[in-house]
Amino acid sequence: MPDPAYPLLAAMAVSMVLFQVNHRYASPLLAIANRWLRWIIFAFGAAYIVRDFEFIHRPYWVLSVVFFLVWFLGETLYNWLAISALSVSPLPLFPRYAANQSGEEWPTQSRLLQVREWLRAQGFRQAQALKAEIGGGIYLRVSVYQDADARIRVQVMFLPQANGSITVCYVLASQAADGRRYVTDNLYIPFGGFYPENWLVERKPWRRSIRGLVARHRARLAEAGVIAEPWTNEPLLDLNAQNSELDRLNTEMGFLHPHHERDDLGKITHEGRYRVWKEIWTLDYFGLPTKYE
Repeated sequence: MPDPAYPLLAAMAVSMVLFQVNHRYASPLLAIANRWLRWIIFAFGAAYIVRDFEFIHRPYWVLSVVFFLVWFLGETLYNWLAISALSVSPLPLFPRYAANQSGEEWPTQSRLLQVREWLRAQGFRQAQALKAEIGGGIYLRVSVYQDADARIRVQVMFLPQANGSITVCYVLASQAADGRRYVTDNLYIPFGGFYPENWLVERKPWRRSIRGLVARHRARLAEAGVIAEPWTNEPLLDLNAQNSELDRLNTEMGFLHPHHERDDLGKITHEGRYRVWKEIWTLDYFGLPTKYE
């Protein structure tokens, strides 16, 4: 069979390029492509080394499959330990927001400034700038916009990454007269929990464009024949009320431990940890949130 060394070297070079490019753009889609590439490099590279040094006398394709599974098991263990660490850490799952009066609500990167200009050009106006501490002095910043009729509320969320870059995600929400809340977002962060029954949530992690996400949200309202009611409450009050409701609901549904047990057992139950673990895989490698009945 052909020597796999050169294709492996080429794949490693492509992976390094993707890593460097994504350091600037913080794109979940580039991250997905690079995860698959690293998995393939590990499986075929480890098999090549084992075969070349004659540690194991098995066909190359068998060794590749074995190391493919080794990667799966290793990442499964890593993700499970990370979820367990999050469960017992002081980091809030549903953080409390406060008004952001620091003047740093919008990063100055050109690709992000273009988002703000597009929103303004479409008649969206800023309603509030918010922030929530997620631990260690790191803040999640949210700039909330509303259209001219205040019927669509857009949360522009700036998610800090470990490498210092910033990923932007959007959460669009509208409310119907009967109390239903239509939510369309492109968050790629695993949730795994439960939403209130009157929330109709559609997650589109692959749709990174604000233009496309706004169009999809409006299409959902049109398909349901809903004329959204204008928002009258402040985004700060609404977001904190949402997080309190999500905490209460997910405690009742068994995703979270009761508050008085969290110091001993952690925040997330074993069933909840499994649901988060499953969604990490579907998001990290397919860009798809897990759908639960």
